[in-house]
This record gives sequence, C-alpha cells and structure tokens, in this order.
Amino acid sequence: MTVTLDREVLFQYRRFSLYNSPYVAHETGSAIDLYPPADATVAPSPVAGEVLETLTVDAPPKPYAAEHDYLLLVDTGEFVARVLHVKPGVAAGDAVEQGDPLGDLVRAGFFAPWVPNHVHLEFRDRDANPYRASGSVALDVGVDVETVPWDGTGTVVETGDAYARLNRPAHPVPDERFAGLASGGGVLDGGFPHYEWGGLLAGDGPAEIAGTRVGTVSGRDVAWHDATVLANGDPVTGIALFCGRDTLGAKLVGRDVDLCLGEEVEVAIDVRGE
Repeated sequence: MTVTLDREVLFQYRRFSLYNSPYVAHETGSAIDLYPPADATVAPSPVAGEVLETLTVDAPPKPYAAEHDYLLLVDTGEFVARVLHVKPGVAAGDAVEQGDPLGDLVRAGFFAPWVPNHVHLEFRDRDANPYRASGSVALDVGVDVETVPWDGTGTVVETGDAYARLNRPAHPVPDERFAGLASGGGVLDGGFPHYEWGGLLAGDGPAEIAGTRVGTVSGRDVAWHDATVLANGDPVTGIALFCGRDTLGAKLVGRDVDLCLGEEVEVAIDVRGE
C-alpha cells in the first residue's frame, strides 16, 4: 500500500525530500521532509484529521538545536500520520485541516547542522504501533518533477552553517513546478554519500551525478557507492539532493565546507574502486 501526496499538499512547501536523512523511514522513502518557506516559523499541516496525541521527546544534544522534539499523531481516517519537528499548537481531540497551523517549527537535535527547519511526515496503518521508528507505509509524490542536468560547476550564491549552495543547476521555472538533479530519466534524492541510501524518483537508472556513476539502483532505492565529494579539490561531507520549487543549485554540506560567496566551484566525485 502506498500513500501519494498530491500537488495541493506539496505546494505548501518550497522543497521536499524522501531520502535526505539518516533515519530509518527515509531509507526506503517511507517518510518525507517538507520544507516551508525559509522565513516561516509556523508549520502548515500536511494532513487533515483528528489529533490523537502529542508527545515531547528528548533530542540529541546539539549546540545549535532545541533540547526537545515533538511527535504529533493525527488520525486521517485511513491512516495515522506521524509528524515530527513541530512544537504543537494543537491538542488531542482537535480537528485540523490541511494547511492549518500545527505549531511552531523546531530546530531539533536530530538535524545535521546544514539542515533547515522542516516538517517530517510518515503514515502508519491504524492498527500498527505509531511510536516505533520503523513500520511506515510507502510514500509517493503526485507531482511531476522536472529533471535538470548538471556539469558539476557553479558559483557560490548562499552560505550558512556547514553548507554552501551553488547557482547551478538553475531551476528552470521557479515556483511553477518542482525540479531536481537529473539522473537516469528521473531525479536523484538524498544525501550523497553521507547517508547510506538515496532514491531515484520516476527514473529507471543509472544513478549519476555530473557524469559519474554514484550508486546502484534497486526499484526506487539507491545504494550509494563509497565515494568522496571534492569541491575545488578539497573534500566535503557531501551533496544534499532534494526536489525544489523555488530554487535549485547544488548544496555542498559539511563542517569542512570552506567556500565564499562568489567563488567559482568545480565539483568532482572520487568513487573508490572505480
């Protein structure tokens, strides 16, 4: 069984990723991270239904993150939705509609330092344990994502804590539709190579970045090859891959990223054993 998120749900957010996370539900794309506009402080609900429960959970201690995270369980009628990274402004018994404010976005200790605030969403069968990390149903997205090729070059147009974003590949039609890095007729999704798994959405392989084969495709899942990403010859942790509606551009991540605004960058991928 698969839950498909339609255009109306996804267009509340500026980007999404099914695989760009180390947590278990993302390994097979059974969870999605939904990124509101960059200046948003309140999370719009991706689902409609009745709030069953809200829980406070301890988060890994990080100097840039909140001490606690939160789990919201919402009965959608067919499934129980699990929502994370939102400090609830709703309570058990409340009815919510899609787009209603759920609460304040939380920068949780589960995030890597380069990860912006977002809403984590997954679905469980109604008779399944809603508290376990594993066991969610498969997810799909009900939008076409435009494939955008990339030659591995670009100029730094944005920097932050442990990341730099390049101006290429450029989004072909900002705000009109989602786009992502082209590979094998589809779009690559995930954190390469710093998370073990990625995904190839709506494609049939191979998995490539800037002309280099980077993983083995099985269905929609991609097992990354053992590799190092180099920016102007210097190793970085990796590349964050997602589907964006407002901007695109390769996002190089890691504490080892030392790039300045306006710097021209050439990215190379060293795949061990190749």
